[in-house]
Amino acid sequence: MHDKHSERMSATERRAAVGLALVFAFRMLGMFMVLPVLATYGQALDGATPALIGLAIGAYGLTQAILQIPFGALSDRIGRRPVIIGGLLIFAVGAAVAACSHSIWGVIAGRILQGAGAISAAVMALLSDLTREQNRTKAMATIGMSIGVSFAVAMVGGPLLTRAFGLSGLFWTTVGLALVGLLLVLFVVPVSSRAMQHRESSVARQALGATLRNPDLLRLNLGIGVLHAVLMSSFVVLPLAMAERAGLPKEEHWWVYLTALVVGFFAMVPFIIYGEKKRQMKRVLLGAVAILALCELFFYVFYAHLIALIVSIIIFFTAFNLLEASLPSLVSKVAPAGGKGTAMGIYSTSQFLGSAAGGILGGWLFQHGGLSIVFLGCAALCVVWLVVAATMREPPYVTSLRMPLTPAAAKDKGLAERLMALPGVADAIVVTNSDEMAVYIKIDTKQVDRAALEQLVNSASAA
Repeated sequence: MHDKHSERMSATERRAAVGLALVFAFRMLGMFMVLPVLATYGQALDGATPALIGLAIGAYGLTQAILQIPFGALSDRIGRRPVIIGGLLIFAVGAAVAACSHSIWGVIAGRILQGAGAISAAVMALLSDLTREQNRTKAMATIGMSIGVSFAVAMVGGPLLTRAFGLSGLFWTTVGLALVGLLLVLFVVPVSSRAMQHRESSVARQALGATLRNPDLLRLNLGIGVLHAVLMSSFVVLPLAMAERAGLPKEEHWWVYLTALVVGFFAMVPFIIYGEKKRQMKRVLLGAVAILALCELFFYVFYAHLIALIVSIIIFFTAFNLLEASLPSLVSKVAPAGGKGTAMGIYSTSQFLGSAAGGILGGWLFQHGGLSIVFLGCAALCVVWLVVAATMREPPYVTSLRMPLTPAAAKDKGLAERLMALPGVADAIVVTNSDEMAVYIKIDTKQVDRAALEQLVNSASAA
């Protein structure tokens, strides 16, 4: 029997974290592998136009945005596993439709179906069911890392696979990855004995209104939407700029992305450490958005010069990786106690809407104005984001905690007030539903005496 207070992950928790991280990674691979290749190889598809290629790049974001929160709610009702299994099957069918298609419309239909397998919320909820409170952050971090790694692998693997097997081979690989994910869910991920209500990892209807009215969360939602719109729009034209204007054959693009992602990953780390340690995340965020805007202007000026283009792609990915890593952390800091799951659900929806809008807008601008107009449009979006982000407050440097309560403690009307009176406690909410008796607390780890906090909650429980 594993000690329930142990800080070490149990074998079951490790299996859950690794298994679900791989499910996430394989699905993200399938989504992103087309990004660096569709603009170049997609031109051979029947009926392909720049606008339709842009739609194919971003189409998955539409269904993903619409279905992500409803699928999460459905998993509360019918169980996590049926929703995840169903989502992976829909995703595999979508990839198969795209693999069998010789026309751009078939690929668009396949991408829309791929997005309909919207299992992110259900996967996160299952992870909460299978891990204990003290190990949940580690488990979530495992999934976060798997997403970052899968994006990097997709950017390099997409061009290599397409060079070897063509676009249809790329989509068949995606079908295989989805089926491997299905096997992981069936045979590796442990079966949960309970579906836990957990406001840190799932959307709570009660928190929706407050989350949608929070100005700092709205700024961050706009930010992730713009970031993914700029990414998708840029990839409608960047591969073409490299292949047709700068003279680098499309079969060679993989090493540019590999260099950009490796350098970008290591280059962003000092900025993240500086922002967190010195509590200057707003400054880091604004700097990264400004660099993103400058990169787009650099693309606009130098898209026909190979070395300049490669250098600016490397800087672009440094800023992109930095923003991709820091925005979710900012959301969890800014979200009210017990509102993190809801805030992240809306944030993810904004991200997918941005992906869809970026692909569609990039394709439309390219068709009507050429390469340079797309880069100018992306730069303009970044400037809008910069202006909006400049008005946000420095985020509170707090960590979210959830502590389960006994029925006796849940009846303690003054518990939230007493917790809020402790130095370093920024926010606290006591939830007393019969299916979710817990207290959610936001604490500044530099100020809070964790032992005093636990003693206060435990003494309320004992009373």
